[in-house]
Amino acid sequence: MTSIFALPDVGEGLTEAEIVRWLVAPGDTLTLNQIIVEIETAKAAVELPSPYAGVVTELFAEPGATVAVGSPLIAIDAGDAVVQPTAEIGPEIGAEGPDGRITTLVGYGPRTATMTRRPRKPLAVAPAAEDQASVPLAKPPVRKLAKELGIDLSTVLGSGNGGVITREDVRRAATEPIADPGQRREPVRGMRKATAAAVVSSAFTAPHVTMFLTVDVTAMMQLRARLAGRPVFRGVKLTPLTFTARALCLAVRRTPEVNASWDQASGEIVYFDYVHLGIAADTPRGLVVPKIRHAERMSLHELALALEELASAARDGSTAPGDMLGGTITITNVGVFGIDTGTPILNPGESAILALGAIREQPWVVDGAVVPRQVCQLALSVDHRVVDGAQGSRFLSDIGALLTDPALAFTF
Repeated sequence: MTSIFALPDVGEGLTEAEIVRWLVAPGDTLTLNQIIVEIETAKAAVELPSPYAGVVTELFAEPGATVAVGSPLIAIDAGDAVVQPTAEIGPEIGAEGPDGRITTLVGYGPRTATMTRRPRKPLAVAPAAEDQASVPLAKPPVRKLAKELGIDLSTVLGSGNGGVITREDVRRAATEPIADPGQRREPVRGMRKATAAAVVSSAFTAPHVTMFLTVDVTAMMQLRARLAGRPVFRGVKLTPLTFTARALCLAVRRTPEVNASWDQASGEIVYFDYVHLGIAADTPRGLVVPKIRHAERMSLHELALALEELASAARDGSTAPGDMLGGTITITNVGVFGIDTGTPILNPGESAILALGAIREQPWVVDGAVVPRQVCQLALSVDHRVVDGAQGSRFLSDIGALLTDPALAFTF
């Protein structure tokens, strides 16, 4: 009996995913819960296990294609075994397959019990993994048409789902002038597509107001140096971002309006008693904003550890989809790129985002004398529907004061 496994909703209400690579090919024999494909959603990379044991008979999408939830992914001949309908079956997340792998969404737990993967046959319909990015997406009949018309598919921009090249694309290319060799086009997919939609929605929905503050953080940097030598911080990466995160959480206590959300549907402002702190992170897959849950409860040491873990997961692509949802306020550290400041765009559903600029030695007036000091710029964007100018100014001023004189933390 042949069973069709369709793309499931891997969580968070996602509607589509991109095929990154197949780990099986037609003719391969599968065991239950064996990992068959790696996909990329707008939020994370995900490995899908097979809900059936049997022989692969067909793959319905090539690497690089974008597939809608519910669309067929793979056909598996289960022989005479009785199988459940696809709609009633889903990946058994957390189970260990016969090959030793733990079935899991990337970031929800260990990817493997062992890193050994069985040899697999190359796909007849797809190139090797290292060459996938350079191979145009087109079905065999379309490739045949392109060959007949003398069209190089690498010069054709696909208009089909996921950038797949259609017959119409090939025919259009045959009648158009040759593309400018100095141009390069890439379909907008995955995280970049989701980020673009989010920032456009935020920028044109929430009325942004941005305010700026230049602060002397010499005392903070001196405290950082002293704490780094203490046993409790030994081996811990204590960064200016850690101090900024702690200062933000303290400042929220005096201006809770910044830690809120505008609910358009209900006509209400939702105020949060907790701080789920988003940290904007640049990754090879694009911008992600994972959250530190209940950051307001954390000590400086705990925040340092949380930030280090968050950054590590973002770099290796193992941030769980759920870890990027439900934030209440965000910090973006543009200073790591040597940038002084910027005008950050709010994350959808949040009312404030703080940009931390680069820390530089600059001349500063102290007690009437010009002396060299460690200085940085802060920029705070707020949703003016929720946060008034006075509230935003007080919040930013409190953060600046705490970074200038960390001892003020005792008064908050």
